[in-house]
Amino acid sequence: MAVERQIELGRRYHRKKKMAKLKAKLETTSGADRDKVLYKIHRLSPWWTEPAKDDAKK
Repeated sequence: MAVERQIELGRRYHRKKKMAKLKAKLETTSGADRDKVLYKIHRLSPWWTEPAKDDAKK
């Protein structure tokens, strides 16, 4: 496999792990910390939108 492809895959896997951590942190934070987390998420994925919360969770 080409070196460039390995580097690209490494970046992709790291970004997925980072997004998972940031999304988990977003669930528990509020206020200014929440804004910081949202900023970091949008830096990684500008088109990401926060899913609508379901108030009728069981």
